[in-house]
Amino acid sequence: MRVSKKAFFRQGQYARASQYKRAAKQTKKLKTYLGRLLRDIERKATTPDEKLAVMLARASRIHSQKRDDHQKLYSLDAPEVECISKGKAHKRYEFGCKVSLSVTHKNNWITSSSALHGNPYDGHTLSATIGCSQSNTNVMVKEAYVDRGYRGHDYRGQARIYKQEGKLKALTRAIVKKLRRRSAIEPTIGHVKSDNGMARNYLKTAEGDRLNAILAAAGYNMRKLLAAFLYALREFISFVQNRRYEMNKYPCGQRAA
Repeated sequence: MRVSKKAFFRQGQYARASQYKRAAKQTKKLKTYLGRLLRDIERKATTPDEKLAVMLARASRIHSQKRDDHQKLYSLDAPEVECISKGKAHKRYEFGCKVSLSVTHKNNWITSSSALHGNPYDGHTLSATIGCSQSNTNVMVKEAYVDRGYRGHDYRGQARIYKQEGKLKALTRAIVKKLRRRSAIEPTIGHVKSDNGMARNYLKTAEGDRLNAILAAAGYNMRKLLAAFLYALREFISFVQNRRYEMNKYPCGQRAA
Protein backbone atom coordinates (compact mmCIF):
# COMPACT_ATOMS: atom_id res chain seq x y z
CA MET A 1 0.00 0.00 0.00
CA ARG A 2 2.86 2.36 0.77
CA VAL A 3 4.55 1.97 -2.63
CA SER A 4 1.22 2.17 -4.48
CA LYS A 5 0.34 5.48 -2.80
CA LYS A 6 3.76 6.83 -3.67
CA ALA A 7 3.37 5.77 -7.31
CA PHE A 8 -0.12 7.26 -7.42
CA PHE A 9 1.08 10.67 -6.17
CA ARG A 10 4.05 10.66 -8.54
CA GLN A 11 1.83 9.78 -11.51
CA GLY A 12 -0.36 12.80 -10.82
CA GLN A 13 2.64 15.10 -10.38
CA TYR A 14 4.29 13.95 -13.61
CA ALA A 15 1.06 14.26 -15.57
CA ARG A 16 0.52 17.76 -14.18
CA ALA A 17 4.04 18.73 -15.25
CA SER A 18 3.46 17.25 -18.77
CA GLN A 19 6.15 14.61 -18.16
CA TYR A 20 4.11 11.90 -19.83
CA LYS A 21 6.80 9.22 -20.14
CA ARG A 22 7.46 9.29 -16.41
CA ALA A 23 3.72 9.34 -15.74
CA ALA A 24 3.28 6.26 -17.97
CA LYS A 25 5.94 4.41 -15.98
CA GLN A 26 4.11 5.12 -12.74
CA THR A 27 0.81 4.00 -14.32
CA LYS A 28 2.46 0.73 -15.33
CA LYS A 29 3.71 0.28 -11.77
CA LEU A 30 0.21 0.85 -10.39
CA LYS A 31 -1.19 -1.75 -12.78
CA THR A 32 1.47 -4.23 -11.67
CA TYR A 33 0.68 -3.62 -8.00
CA LEU A 34 -3.05 -4.08 -8.66
CA GLY A 35 -2.46 -7.37 -10.45
CA ARG A 36 -0.31 -8.70 -7.61
CA LEU A 37 -2.92 -7.70 -5.04
CA LEU A 38 -5.74 -9.33 -6.99
CA ARG A 39 -3.86 -12.61 -7.37
CA ASP A 40 -2.93 -12.60 -3.68
CA ILE A 41 -6.55 -12.08 -2.59
CA GLU A 42 -7.83 -14.75 -4.98
CA ARG A 43 -5.32 -17.26 -3.57
CA LYS A 44 -6.19 -16.57 0.05
CA ALA A 45 -9.95 -15.95 -0.23
CA THR A 46 -11.13 -19.10 -1.99
CA THR A 47 -14.81 -18.50 -1.16
CA PRO A 48 -15.32 -14.70 -1.01
CA ASP A 49 -18.62 -13.26 0.16
CA GLU A 50 -20.92 -11.34 -2.16
CA LYS A 51 -19.50 -7.88 -1.43
CA LEU A 52 -15.89 -8.99 -1.86
CA ALA A 53 -16.74 -10.85 -5.05
CA VAL A 54 -18.30 -7.71 -6.54
CA MET A 55 -15.26 -5.60 -5.64
CA LEU A 56 -12.89 -8.22 -7.06
CA ALA A 57 -14.85 -8.33 -10.31
CA ARG A 58 -14.72 -4.54 -10.62
CA ALA A 59 -10.99 -4.43 -9.80
CA SER A 60 -10.31 -7.14 -12.40
CA ARG A 61 -12.26 -5.12 -14.95
CA ILE A 62 -10.18 -2.02 -14.19
CA HIS A 63 -6.98 -4.06 -14.42
CA SER A 64 -7.85 -5.52 -17.82
CA GLN A 65 -9.37 -2.46 -19.53
CA LYS A 66 -7.31 -0.53 -22.06
CA ARG A 67 -7.16 3.09 -23.11
CA ASP A 68 -9.32 2.71 -26.24
CA ASP A 69 -11.96 0.47 -24.65
CA HIS A 70 -15.60 1.52 -24.56
CA GLN A 71 -17.86 1.38 -21.50
CA LYS A 72 -14.94 1.80 -19.10
CA LEU A 73 -15.23 1.52 -15.33
CA TYR A 74 -14.10 4.76 -13.69
CA SER A 75 -15.07 4.19 -10.06
CA LEU A 76 -15.24 1.17 -7.78
CA ASP A 77 -18.00 2.58 -5.60
CA ALA A 78 -20.03 4.16 -8.43
CA PRO A 79 -19.89 1.96 -11.55
CA GLU A 80 -22.54 4.10 -13.26
CA VAL A 81 -20.06 7.00 -13.66
CA GLU A 82 -19.39 7.96 -17.28
CA CYS A 83 -16.76 10.10 -19.00
CA ILE A 84 -18.35 13.13 -20.68
CA SER A 85 -16.30 15.08 -23.20
CA LYS A 86 -16.84 18.84 -22.78
CA GLY A 87 -14.46 20.06 -25.48
CA LYS A 88 -13.29 23.03 -23.42
CA ALA A 89 -9.66 23.98 -22.94
CA HIS A 90 -9.78 24.40 -19.16
CA LYS A 91 -11.77 21.19 -18.57
CA ARG A 92 -11.76 18.62 -21.34
CA TYR A 93 -13.72 15.93 -19.49
CA GLU A 94 -16.17 15.52 -16.65
CA PHE A 95 -17.09 12.32 -14.85
CA GLY A 96 -20.67 11.61 -13.86
CA CYS A 97 -23.78 11.67 -16.01
CA LYS A 98 -25.51 14.18 -18.25
CA VAL A 99 -28.32 16.33 -16.86
CA SER A 100 -30.91 17.93 -19.11
CA LEU A 101 -32.32 21.28 -17.93
CA SER A 102 -35.12 23.42 -19.34
CA VAL A 103 -35.73 26.96 -18.07
CA THR A 104 -38.31 29.64 -18.76
CA HIS A 105 -37.37 32.28 -21.27
CA LYS A 106 -37.84 35.46 -19.24
CA ASN A 107 -37.02 34.67 -15.61
CA ASN A 108 -34.90 31.49 -15.80
CA TRP A 109 -37.12 29.29 -13.62
CA ILE A 110 -36.12 25.66 -14.02
CA THR A 111 -39.09 23.66 -15.29
CA SER A 112 -37.45 20.23 -15.67
CA SER A 113 -34.26 18.52 -14.58
CA SER A 114 -33.46 14.91 -15.40
CA ALA A 115 -30.29 12.82 -15.17
CA LEU A 116 -29.53 10.90 -18.36
CA HIS A 117 -27.34 7.80 -18.24
CA GLY A 118 -25.64 6.23 -21.22
CA ASN A 119 -24.11 9.54 -22.42
CA PRO A 120 -26.84 10.19 -25.02
CA TYR A 121 -26.60 12.68 -27.87
CA ASP A 122 -28.07 16.03 -26.86
CA GLY A 123 -30.52 16.12 -29.74
CA HIS A 124 -32.01 12.78 -28.71
CA THR A 125 -33.02 14.19 -25.32
CA LEU A 126 -35.09 17.14 -26.52
CA SER A 127 -38.40 15.32 -26.85
CA ALA A 128 -38.22 13.87 -23.33
CA THR A 129 -37.15 17.23 -21.86
CA ILE A 130 -40.03 19.14 -23.45
CA GLY A 131 -42.48 16.44 -22.35
CA CYS A 132 -41.18 16.58 -18.78
CA SER A 133 -41.41 20.38 -18.73
CA GLN A 134 -45.02 20.32 -19.97
CA SER A 135 -45.91 17.64 -17.42
CA ASN A 136 -44.40 19.63 -14.52
CA THR A 137 -45.88 23.02 -15.42
CA ASN A 138 -49.11 21.94 -17.18
CA VAL A 139 -48.26 24.53 -19.85
CA MET A 140 -47.78 23.68 -23.52
CA VAL A 141 -44.39 24.68 -24.94
CA LYS A 142 -44.85 26.84 -28.05
CA GLU A 143 -41.22 27.77 -28.76
CA ALA A 144 -37.91 26.25 -27.67
CA TYR A 145 -34.49 27.82 -28.19
CA VAL A 146 -31.50 25.45 -28.21
CA ASP A 147 -27.83 25.54 -29.17
CA ARG A 148 -26.00 23.76 -31.98
CA GLY A 149 -25.70 20.55 -30.00
CA TYR A 150 -29.36 19.83 -30.77
CA ARG A 151 -28.97 19.44 -34.52
CA GLY A 152 -30.87 16.38 -35.68
CA HIS A 153 -33.15 16.39 -32.64
CA ASP A 154 -35.88 13.82 -32.06
CA TYR A 155 -38.75 16.19 -31.28
CA ARG A 156 -41.84 15.87 -33.49
CA GLY A 157 -44.37 17.89 -31.51
CA GLN A 158 -46.18 21.16 -32.15
CA ALA A 159 -43.60 23.48 -30.58
CA ARG A 160 -41.24 25.34 -32.88
CA ILE A 161 -37.53 24.65 -32.33
CA TYR A 162 -35.03 27.42 -33.02
CA LYS A 163 -31.33 26.57 -33.13
CA GLN A 164 -28.56 29.12 -32.65
CA GLU A 165 -26.61 28.42 -35.81
CA GLY A 166 -25.91 29.86 -39.25
CA LYS A 167 -27.08 33.24 -40.46
CA LEU A 168 -29.88 34.96 -38.59
CA LYS A 169 -30.99 37.26 -41.42
CA ALA A 170 -33.90 35.02 -42.38
CA LEU A 171 -35.38 35.28 -38.88
CA THR A 172 -37.39 38.11 -37.43
CA ARG A 173 -35.85 40.58 -35.01
CA ALA A 174 -37.88 39.17 -32.10
CA ILE A 175 -36.68 35.60 -32.76
CA VAL A 176 -33.06 36.77 -33.04
CA LYS A 177 -33.40 38.56 -29.71
CA LYS A 178 -34.83 35.44 -28.09
CA LEU A 179 -32.03 33.30 -29.53
CA ARG A 180 -29.47 35.62 -27.99
CA ARG A 181 -31.39 35.43 -24.73
CA ARG A 182 -30.87 31.63 -24.82
CA SER A 183 -27.30 32.02 -23.55
CA ALA A 184 -28.75 33.07 -20.17
CA ILE A 185 -29.08 29.36 -19.35
CA GLU A 186 -25.27 29.07 -19.04
CA PRO A 187 -24.97 31.04 -15.76
CA THR A 188 -28.08 29.20 -14.54
CA ILE A 189 -26.28 25.90 -15.04
CA GLY A 190 -23.24 27.30 -13.25
CA HIS A 191 -25.30 28.38 -10.23
CA VAL A 192 -27.09 25.03 -10.06
CA LYS A 193 -23.76 23.22 -10.06
CA SER A 194 -21.84 25.48 -7.67
CA ASP A 195 -24.54 26.77 -5.31
CA ASN A 196 -27.06 23.92 -5.20
CA GLY A 197 -24.97 20.75 -5.12
CA MET A 198 -25.27 19.41 -8.64
CA ALA A 199 -21.50 19.49 -9.22
CA ARG A 200 -20.93 16.63 -6.77
CA ASN A 201 -23.47 13.95 -5.98
CA TYR A 202 -23.33 12.12 -2.63
CA LEU A 203 -26.24 9.78 -3.40
CA LYS A 204 -25.47 6.29 -4.65
CA THR A 205 -26.59 4.49 -7.83
CA ALA A 206 -28.31 5.89 -10.89
CA GLU A 207 -31.44 6.60 -8.84
CA GLY A 208 -29.33 8.85 -6.61
CA ASP A 209 -28.19 10.77 -9.69
CA ARG A 210 -31.79 11.38 -10.71
CA LEU A 211 -32.76 12.48 -7.21
CA ASN A 212 -29.78 14.83 -6.98
CA ALA A 213 -30.66 16.49 -10.29
CA ILE A 214 -34.25 17.11 -9.14
CA LEU A 215 -33.24 18.35 -5.69
CA ALA A 216 -30.59 20.72 -7.08
CA ALA A 217 -33.12 22.26 -9.48
CA ALA A 218 -35.69 22.57 -6.69
CA GLY A 219 -33.09 24.28 -4.49
CA TYR A 220 -32.31 26.76 -7.26
CA ASN A 221 -36.00 27.64 -7.68
CA MET A 222 -36.42 27.99 -3.92
CA ARG A 223 -33.46 30.39 -3.78
CA LYS A 224 -35.05 32.54 -6.47
CA LEU A 225 -38.42 32.43 -4.70
CA LEU A 226 -36.86 33.36 -1.36
CA ALA A 227 -34.91 36.23 -2.96
CA ALA A 228 -38.12 37.57 -4.52
CA PHE A 229 -39.95 37.31 -1.19
CA LEU A 230 -37.15 39.10 0.67
CA TYR A 231 -37.05 41.85 -1.97
CA ALA A 232 -40.82 42.40 -1.61
CA LEU A 233 -40.49 42.40 2.18
CA ARG A 234 -37.67 44.94 2.03
CA GLU A 235 -39.68 47.21 -0.24
CA PHE A 236 -42.71 46.94 2.08
CA ILE A 237 -40.62 47.81 5.16
CA SER A 238 -39.09 50.76 3.33
CA PHE A 239 -42.57 52.00 2.35
CA VAL A 240 -43.85 51.70 5.94
CA GLN A 241 -40.82 53.56 7.30
CA ASN A 242 -41.27 56.37 4.80
CA ARG A 243 -44.93 56.70 5.69
CA ARG A 244 -44.14 56.81 9.41
CA TYR A 245 -41.52 59.47 8.78
CA GLU A 246 -44.01 61.61 6.85
CA MET A 247 -46.68 61.16 9.54
CA ASN A 248 -44.27 62.20 12.29
CA LYS A 249 -43.00 65.17 10.32
CA TYR A 250 -46.49 66.35 9.32
CA PRO A 251 -48.80 65.15 12.12
CA CYS A 252 -51.87 67.03 10.89
CA GLY A 253 -51.58 65.86 7.34
CA GLN A 254 -50.07 69.17 6.24
CA ARG A 255 -47.13 69.41 3.93
CA ALA A 256 -44.75 72.22 3.30
CA ALA A 257 -45.62 74.38 0.29
